[in-house]
Amino acid sequence: MIDTIKAMLLDFQEMELKTGVPRHLQIEVVPGKATVCIGVRRSGKSTFLLQIIAGLLERGVARENILYLNFFDDRLHNLGQAGLGQITEAYYSLYPDKKNAETVYCFFDELQMIEGWESFVDRLMRTEQCEVYISGSSAQMLSKEIATQMRGRALSWELFPFSFSEYLDSRKIKYQAPLSTRKRLLVQKAFTEFWETGAFPEVVSLDQRLRVKIHQEYFRAVLLRDLVERHNISHPRALMDLARRLLENIASLHSINSLTGHLKSLGHKAPKTSVADYLHWLEDAYFLFAIQIFDASLARRKANPQKIYCIDHALVRSVSSSILVNDGHLLENLVFTALRPNFPEIHYYKTKSGGEVDFIIRRPDRSLFLVQVCESLADPKTQKREINAINQAMAELNLKSATIVTREEEKELKVESGIIKILPAWRFLLERPA
Repeated sequence: MIDTIKAMLLDFQEMELKTGVPRHLQIEVVPGKATVCIGVRRSGKSTFLLQIIAGLLERGVARENILYLNFFDDRLHNLGQAGLGQITEAYYSLYPDKKNAETVYCFFDELQMIEGWESFVDRLMRTEQCEVYISGSSAQMLSKEIATQMRGRALSWELFPFSFSEYLDSRKIKYQAPLSTRKRLLVQKAFTEFWETGAFPEVVSLDQRLRVKIHQEYFRAVLLRDLVERHNISHPRALMDLARRLLENIASLHSINSLTGHLKSLGHKAPKTSVADYLHWLEDAYFLFAIQIFDASLARRKANPQKIYCIDHALVRSVSSSILVNDGHLLENLVFTALRPNFPEIHYYKTKSGGEVDFIIRRPDRSLFLVQVCESLADPKTQKREINAINQAMAELNLKSATIVTREEEKELKVESGIIKILPAWRFLLERPA
């Protein structure tokens, strides 16, 4: 096995790095901690590791000081926990002068394929002069598990599919405000395409037929590999029906009771505890996200229904019945996925009179801001409802500004509580709050 590992290490030295579109995720390496990249399947984690490697090479790090292994390679499938120590043995037999003399940058892609990898990385961090970078399937490499099993020797970074600005980079469209008329039209056209293709890097350049097929493969892979196999779910059909129910009613309010009742109506005998577990595991896999009502009381937050969003709005369209999917809800989902990478603490808000604001976000400095999503404000009744809700929320929270995101409209309204900015989705995605 050592000879096999040597060959793989040397193969990497000659490998051309396919780094793809540069991602906007800025990681910070902390001495003594492994850097772990987690996220949904096919979000670009492996490519992101290669981008980090390319950055090291640009800084002058020698190629020989980079140890890279992809554990999805079938040659390593029989390595096992006991054999992980052969990696450093193979590396230092190739480069003995580097041991304890130079920093070695270790990149382990899909490391979750080897059971018990945590103790190996922990020992590596303690006994060798190295920096460790890891990526893997999110459902098998969760930050809470890493925190427990690696005893604080790892720091996790979330990588999501493309943001709209990264999508523009993939299309070689440079965005910098203010925009000329021509550049604005280019950006708007690109947003229309992004609306159709979604954010997964692999599908942005594919035609609709292939894109839908691949989205459906992602859906099955997450459910079967990240949930059914990992958690030994005995009734996978119930999980599949639950996931489809959530996708077909994305950005809507759901309760455990209502979802359990839906599964019961389909003939499934899934108790409420199982439904709660399914939702939790879907979040673990970075596939679905649940947000609670904004309330100081934990009991009231748990008692109220949750709103569910998907990792990618276009995947929702590919997997769901097009008859059931609401474009306004898809736009709300798109806004959520734009906010979530920077703001983990997101809730929805209910005013005292029963109005609803889609998102209330807490910044790191603990300040709040409100975002309402509405496909169009052209209908006077819709405009009145949406503006009244956000105006009341501003008054109740003592906020002087808020934002409404639409597909195309752009203007500024002065209301009793302050200023409401109405922005088209493409502009909000590029200029969203920092």
